[in-house]
Amino acid sequence: MKISDCFGDNVFSKSVMQTRLPREVYDEVCAVMEHGGQISTQSADVVAKAMMEWAVEKGATHYTHWFMPLTGVTAEKHDSFLSKPDEQGKVILRLTGKQLIMGEPDASSFPTGGLRATHYARGYTAWDITSPAFVKEMACGTILCIPTVFISYTGEALDNKTPLLRSMEALSQQAIRILRLFGDQNAKKVIPSVGAEQEYFIVDREKYLKRRDLIYTGRTLFGAPAPKGQELEDQYFGVIRERVGEFMADLNVELWKMGIPATTQHNEVAPAQHESAPIYTACNVAVDHNQLTMETMKRVANRHGLVCLLHEKPFAGVNGSGKHNNWSISTDTGENLLDPGNTPSDNLQFLLVLSCIIKAVDRHADLLRMSTACVGNDQRLGADEAPPAIVSIFLGSQLEDLVEQIVKNGTAADCLSVGQLDTGVSTLPLIHKDAADRNRTSPFAFTGNKFEFRMVGSSDCIANSNTVLNTIVAEAFSEAADVLEQSGDIPRDAIGLVAENLRKHSRVIFNGNGYSEEWIQEAARRGLPNLPSMVSAIPTLTTEKAIELFGKFGVFTAAELESRSEIMYETFAKVTFIEARTMVHMAAKHYIPAIVRYCTRLGDSVCKVRTACPQASVTVQEKLLLQTSALLTEASAALEALREAIDRGNSMEGVKEVANHCHDTVVPAMKALRDPIDRLEMIVDKDLWPVPTYGDLVFEV
Repeated sequence: MKISDCFGDNVFSKSVMQTRLPREVYDEVCAVMEHGGQISTQSADVVAKAMMEWAVEKGATHYTHWFMPLTGVTAEKHDSFLSKPDEQGKVILRLTGKQLIMGEPDASSFPTGGLRATHYARGYTAWDITSPAFVKEMACGTILCIPTVFISYTGEALDNKTPLLRSMEALSQQAIRILRLFGDQNAKKVIPSVGAEQEYFIVDREKYLKRRDLIYTGRTLFGAPAPKGQELEDQYFGVIRERVGEFMADLNVELWKMGIPATTQHNEVAPAQHESAPIYTACNVAVDHNQLTMETMKRVANRHGLVCLLHEKPFAGVNGSGKHNNWSISTDTGENLLDPGNTPSDNLQFLLVLSCIIKAVDRHADLLRMSTACVGNDQRLGADEAPPAIVSIFLGSQLEDLVEQIVKNGTAADCLSVGQLDTGVSTLPLIHKDAADRNRTSPFAFTGNKFEFRMVGSSDCIANSNTVLNTIVAEAFSEAADVLEQSGDIPRDAIGLVAENLRKHSRVIFNGNGYSEEWIQEAARRGLPNLPSMVSAIPTLTTEKAIELFGKFGVFTAAELESRSEIMYETFAKVTFIEARTMVHMAAKHYIPAIVRYCTRLGDSVCKVRTACPQASVTVQEKLLLQTSALLTEASAALEALREAIDRGNSMEGVKEVANHCHDTVVPAMKALRDPIDRLEMIVDKDLWPVPTYGDLVFEV
């Protein structure tokens, strides 16, 4: 199938609207999409009718308001297009403008963090006109999906989309102020753009169904390393296995039909790990696309007898999965504000934008770290596979040299030349070097004309990170504009402001190895925050600094921040308890009985050999029996300790206290149970071991 034949086929795009809507209605919709406002009731009815007719032609029978509650996944309730039959009993299909624009899901059935009492149920979904509607082809039928936001009866945001859209408007308003200072009178809007690389694991479904930990938690809670892992570095960019390749081909078609510009597919570092990456698009659309990508990966994998694992750390001992959030900002006229040009030392507007971003990241490093906090990321961040939990910025040699000149002299006289590479082979072309190398250990790296925020977890919703990123940069732009709008000499004062920003905030710049122990020590000397766990990061959300920041730009109210803090604590505790209970179940029902059977087999062997031949040595069997029995005793004691830790947590009150108990007591108790069972896996007969091993899961796909 040609990409051009299917791309966007299931999207109610501008081109589709242009052919199906009257010109005046189409122009009205485009004006609202570009500049804000509301479409008229009459136009909404026209759009709804055209959207329904288009969807019905695609086979759709139902529509849904598709939104992102604070669960991290999407939600949808399907309503058919059927309305009351006419007097002759003829079916009438209808979608009204009112149904298109607004819905009323039960708000009490989603996480609210105390914003809504359980007995108050009303919530509203409202059409996000800036994100195109689409149809999904699923087993339950073809569904018209209308992207919406989700708010409470009293107006608070109960979703991830509403604050994101608020942050995008805040960033645009403040960036326009900067552009006006540099003489740009044409740009009307600045749009943050995002391209989210998505890492994931693929395993065989039959083996997956034999592992309760994968079913209930998305990761293996037990498991000894396979004899081969990623040591040979032969998986990365290796030949894609045919079964996985068939899945990828099917996945691409599904994504392309929904207008998702998936371009890159390859094997990642760990066995059974892969990546899909799209072309960047507008921030809110990129968020929609990434949520759809994760959902589609799972659905398509099932068709192929596979399972897609999006957990950050499904297997211990090999690399986990992240989601590199490539972020940039551009005008509606096409100018990328993060493009340094050929001579960045002479590009004052770029230097000001760059210095504001550096200031924003240094001032709010704690909030950026918090924005990536999810339970699975606690297992990933800080290992030799992902950035540490310390936020720093990589600029590369050219920009770092400019920063050093400005900090030292107040200005930059020149910049390092980039040059070319000659391979020494006459038939090969000269390679034009980029202005900066890549640093895969940096959490926030400049990569030519964008920043790559590498801390985001593979299962997480990227709306959270981009909401924070947009808002903190909006604040830095606002403060710069406040100064320069009072200036009588903008170039002179802009240079001074760049120098001031860099002198105060360049401590966050680090171009070295972020994996090293030396960097952790150096970051502490610099005073950079190190928040190694989710529970240590959550308090940053409700500091006076955070409340003032988000309140100033209307992104979050104090109540909305408090609610999200409570939800994050609850989520950490709930997920940890689910994992702990799963471990108790597997240890008590699967592992310990299998180990007892193995001990019995060894005991029988000792007795039978001695009976048959008293002179024969049974030292090996006895040694194995003693070793196994000792580990079994250790596992049994750890199992009881974990049960007690769970019981204590269940009796506690206060979401923060419970979450801290889970982090400080339950998680270590889980590790104490895992250790002896993982060692026993290397001893007990394969035919007795109750679940597929790591080798079975990652090498037999």
